Amino acid sequence: MKAAVASVAAAVVASACCIGPVVLVLLGAGAFGASLASLERYRPIFLTVTTAFLGFAFYAAYRPTQDCDVCDPSTRRRGRIIVWVAAFMVAALVAFPYYVQFLF
Repeated sequence: MKAAVASVAAAVVASACCIGPVVLVLLGAGAFGASLASLERYRPIFLTVTTAFLGFAFYAAYRPTQDCDVCDPSTRRRGRIIVWVAAFMVAALVAFPYYVQFLF
């Protein structure tokens, strides 16, 4: 579950160059929003980290268990749901630069 949260956090940072300026301009802080555009050059690095965290989260959620008394099936199911929700959130954040033009 920590890896799923970390992957969403990394996706938010990777999208800060695109989502941040739009949100801040809408709030009236245009100069600060424009300064976040400088993060664009780091986007591939953040996307790589996001993918690694998300991959580890999926591995942790779906790894086989060998006679684990601690691993309750409902806990594993909840962890898998959280990983899938995180994956959809990451996909929405990563794709933001491509669909932002249709929002306004």
